[in-house]
Amino acid sequence: MAGLGAPQFYLMHFMPYPDVVPNRPQGQWVDIPNTHFDPKVGYKLYKEYIDELVLGDKLGFDGLVVNEHHATFYSLMPSCQLIASALAVLTERAKICVMGTPIGLTYPHRLAEEYAMLDVMSGGRLECAFPLGTGMEYWVNPLSPATARERFREGMDILMQAWTKPGPSRYDGDFYQYKYLNCFPLPYQKPHPKIYVVGSGTEDTVNYAAERGYGYSQVFTPIPAQLKSFENYRAVAAKHNQPTDSESIIISAMVFVAESEEKAIEEGRDHILFYFKNLLKTDSHLNSPPGYLPVERLRKRLESGVSELDVTWEGLTTVYRTALGTPDHVAERIAFWCEQAQSTKIILHLHVGDMPHWKAVKNITLFAEEVIPRVRKLMSSSVQVAAE
Repeated sequence: MAGLGAPQFYLMHFMPYPDVVPNRPQGQWVDIPNTHFDPKVGYKLYKEYIDELVLGDKLGFDGLVVNEHHATFYSLMPSCQLIASALAVLTERAKICVMGTPIGLTYPHRLAEEYAMLDVMSGGRLECAFPLGTGMEYWVNPLSPATARERFREGMDILMQAWTKPGPSRYDGDFYQYKYLNCFPLPYQKPHPKIYVVGSGTEDTVNYAAERGYGYSQVFTPIPAQLKSFENYRAVAAKHNQPTDSESIIISAMVFVAESEEKAIEEGRDHILFYFKNLLKTDSHLNSPPGYLPVERLRKRLESGVSELDVTWEGLTTVYRTALGTPDHVAERIAFWCEQAQSTKIILHLHVGDMPHWKAVKNITLFAEEVIPRVRKLMSSSVQVAAE
């Protein structure tokens, strides 16, 4: 593990609405009747979920992660900025990572202003991760998925110009024109907060992040595919003289910690299965609207014959970073994953699916108090051995 820095632990929350509509093979996205939402249940969940993230700050997590999805029981965050603004006030030390508003689904200058506000409100604790947005988002937002990638790149150019070029400035693009691009306020951090691109392994997304010198995070693809993408990312970055380090790559894991492996499986497994079988599940036509995927990527998906996620427990634990067990077991797995990916920034999903509040609090607390010190010791020892 030579060359890796100190590990950083980020607590992420999906903020799901767990009272799903039963017997929906197409999943809980896009066309679910919103009459199933109970605002009283939502009020209770928001309070519990925010409390869990604030607890993470108090217990010493390095960062807190929020994200954004639309028209789905998967997440109660159609605007991650609103949750991030609450965290900016309620927390004191943890980084706040917005992972994040798809820039093509809003006005780029407005997102630049909102993120700059968050950075100033938090005293420079903001980190920004930009997704293209899942295919499902393009069924419920008035934007053609065929132009989503071009809009994404143009939007990122506008945001960077708004943050780094003295305003007002001018921008004339294919999708956006600004006579007075004049972000006010500007970010607290100079020249801007740390930036990542979030993807699912599409080659042009990996290349884009590497060429621009942004970090990269890949979600919900098997570990071997992720490692290949990370290798390609570093190679492209080197080709373009963009420096990378162990923070340039973000990995993530679903974890449940308990006194024994049996107890961890008993208390955690069903919630992880609920997440994959109910909340994450979608129809292929919702996941890949016409024009959303590059032709070559779509061809590979069709040729693979894989249309749905393998939701057996054996399948999940084989191809995804899932660890249930004692603090020692979980710490060893995380240290191994960090070394394998050459990454020191790991996102932990410690509230998963329909997990009740008390169980999430237990999991977050045990991880902070028992697992984090063990991982730091393991990785510190490995670095020392390598140095010697």
